[in-house]
Amino acid sequence: MQIEARGVVYDAVDQPPHRRIAFFTSLCPLRSGTILCGFHVGSAKHAPDATVGICRSRDGGANWSSLPVRFETTIDGVSGSLAGGEFVEVAPGRVQMLATWFDRSDPQRPLFDPTTEGILRSKLLLADSDDEGETWSPWRQLPTAELTGCATTGPIVAWPDGTLAYAFESFKEFDDPRPGCHAAWIVVSRDGGRTFSQPLLVADDPSGQLYFWDQRLCSTGAPGQFVALFWTHERAQQQDRTVHLRYLTLDGDRLRPGPMFATSIQGQIAAPLSVDRQTLLAFVVDRVRPGTMKLWRSRDQGRTWPDEDCLVVHTHDEQAAVTQTSSDIDFAQYWEDMGKWSFGHPAIRRLDPRHVLLAYYAGTPQAMSIHWARICLDEGSPAAD
Repeated sequence: MQIEARGVVYDAVDQPPHRRIAFFTSLCPLRSGTILCGFHVGSAKHAPDATVGICRSRDGGANWSSLPVRFETTIDGVSGSLAGGEFVEVAPGRVQMLATWFDRSDPQRPLFDPTTEGILRSKLLLADSDDEGETWSPWRQLPTAELTGCATTGPIVAWPDGTLAYAFESFKEFDDPRPGCHAAWIVVSRDGGRTFSQPLLVADDPSGQLYFWDQRLCSTGAPGQFVALFWTHERAQQQDRTVHLRYLTLDGDRLRPGPMFATSIQGQIAAPLSVDRQTLLAFVVDRVRPGTMKLWRSRDQGRTWPDEDCLVVHTHDEQAAVTQTSSDIDFAQYWEDMGKWSFGHPAIRRLDPRHVLLAYYAGTPQAMSIHWARICLDEGSPAAD
């Protein structure tokens, strides 16, 4: 694998103060050839003024322009902020976006309460565009049953028959004194995002000792099948584990999970892409110094990830005053560090049989931009089937 080209999607350096911190990266190639890139943008990480920014490319990702869209952040009379921004094309030119809304009625409250270990009250919101992201409908809410502490976690998965799976995680809310119970979920739609299933469990640990954070999913191309990669954290040992992997299959209204297993990949958030029936890519952030963004390739469905088949896409000089590495992790301080890290959130999409497009954020504590890289896989590969 080799980097053919790279550049900047969104340059935060020259932006006004309320738009200088961009992260939570997403990519969505459309059937017309247009590519959308979404991201969380504000005056700081998880700031009360945060919203969703969108950039668009019409030349395969070489050049990008910002779309002048502004999203409503007051929901049911309550002021809030927006995070994420994941897209799926549900029909030619018709795009749906999933984002997380956080309650900012008290702007002094941080996202995470170190005492209760809960997060701000949230809602998962959907909007629709019929013109490739130029204009958007009002928000409507994605149903998550009785789950609390919900936030989006990566791409919406789509299958050729029109089935969609919306990924999110649940935990606990800010003022809830009870112990938290983390889990990864999807809800499924078979009618273009008009109606939805009940939440289906992707991963959890009933003992509460393993957290399967920030699931990133991709379809394998087989009916109803997808791959999940997880940033896996062990609470009792106060350390990150290696990236974990699981294959799952939708079977009617049920979800059939395969075994969960640990990969050899060190790192946190890991974004998968299925190239063919055997080949799986993983674009992974690893914050152990020196921080890196690496593209890994497995040729046996994710069982092994050879070091010689790994490409370093970005090496980062972390300038934020973070406290943690990958072990001896104080949970409350880890959350504080998440608000300081200045690179990460990998996104990966197929451009053609030999090329993939990557996106991620990187910068300094004063300005975090969205970057892209086009990777040649160095051999002709059939589309996933």
